Amino acid sequence: MIKKFKPALAAAAVSLALFAQAQPVFAAEEQFFPVIGYRVGPYGANGQSFYGGFIDYLNYVNLKEKGVNGVMMTWEECETEYNNAKGVECYERLKGKAAKSAGPIHNMSTGISYALIDKSAQDKLPMAMMGYGRTDAVDGSVFPYAFPLVTTYQMQASAIVKFIKDKEGGNLAGKKIVYLYHDSAYGKEAIIAMEAEAALNKFTLVQIPVAHPGNEQGAQWLKIRQEKPDFVVFWGWGVMNQTALKAAQKVGFPREKMIGSWWTGSEEDVIPAGDAAKGYMAATWNVAGKQVPLIADIEKVVYGAGKGNLQDKAKIGTILYNRGVSAAVLSVEAIRKGQEKYGKGKALTGEQTRWALENLNITEARLKAIGATDLLPEIKTSCDNHEGSGKVKIQQWDGAKWVPVSGWIEGNKGLIHPLFQASAKQYAKEKGITPRDCSKEK
Repeated sequence: MIKKFKPALAAAAVSLALFAQAQPVFAAEEQFFPVIGYRVGPYGANGQSFYGGFIDYLNYVNLKEKGVNGVMMTWEECETEYNNAKGVECYERLKGKAAKSAGPIHNMSTGISYALIDKSAQDKLPMAMMGYGRTDAVDGSVFPYAFPLVTTYQMQASAIVKFIKDKEGGNLAGKKIVYLYHDSAYGKEAIIAMEAEAALNKFTLVQIPVAHPGNEQGAQWLKIRQEKPDFVVFWGWGVMNQTALKAAQKVGFPREKMIGSWWTGSEEDVIPAGDAAKGYMAATWNVAGKQVPLIADIEKVVYGAGKGNLQDKAKIGTILYNRGVSAAVLSVEAIRKGQEKYGKGKALTGEQTRWALENLNITEARLKAIGATDLLPEIKTSCDNHEGSGKVKIQQWDGAKWVPVSGWIEGNKGLIHPLFQASAKQYAKEKGITPRDCSKEK
């Protein structure tokens, strides 16, 4: 009996093993992020830091939490070199993979955002244009899949003017401000806000464009020296920034009178300029440094596990690294929000992620809970407000580090929001778009 039973038992075990092998293996759900970015070219150093922080945080969530309710974060990068045509090519290459599961797309380029805004809406893939892109996409009734989150160029420009006005005792009448800008969609976005502020506050606005990539500015700074402005509001990017700071020093314009956008306020901008950068100020929505608990923990968890994205660990804690982390924090919080509605442990489609981005409510308490205080201001979005905040801080370079010199500043919403609402309305008319009724959105 025993001798006969053993072969039978063995055969049954083999049969069960073969049956188990034949069954499909169900992997954990995955949330896919199309990373349409750049790490080479004239702006490559900026992209290295930003996307390094972005991917490090996705890795951090996977390692620390085993994903979002078990849904693992995945991604694929495609190099654009900050080129609009290559940005479109990357989008077309990755959109198939995002068809079933799509995290927000971050391309960190206003030009690429303009090129993709209609395509992404047609394909129902949301773009998160954090601090860049089309300002009028704040109006979600016209742009349901575009999210210029945190704050926009126009609100930033208004906040900078407010900061200058406070420094001048509350009166800018008779003052002269130069707007020195990258001659691209990015640089041109804030012009309408600067013009509106000039009309309201009765200061003279002088607009001076700089051709891409911005390493030739002799003529522009000669004009600035001739104009003798009270302040220069600076909208640069990449090599243009260090060039401008050195040129300002050369013509004797005080850097304490230069205030840049958040894309002119990183270590990549000021360190190469050396002493010429000391005293220079720039807007920001996130602080630098590893004193932010989340940044310190990312270094411990991700780099401790040998999973870090950066080869140069010195970039950890820099402005653009921390900004990349902030972009990923916002994206992952959107995934959490979407799972509350569509099911925990489920990857979100592009349509579901769009809903989540439109229903964010990231409070100060939530930011503190994840160790991300000052990486983002509080954000609350809706159908008719895809920005969600509109606040910035002003920071100053002391020669070694960025030091905040203001609290959160909100631009003149009553002046600025009607500008992009009118622009969105005109866009809808030109494109034959029937705006959504936001009162019916939930």
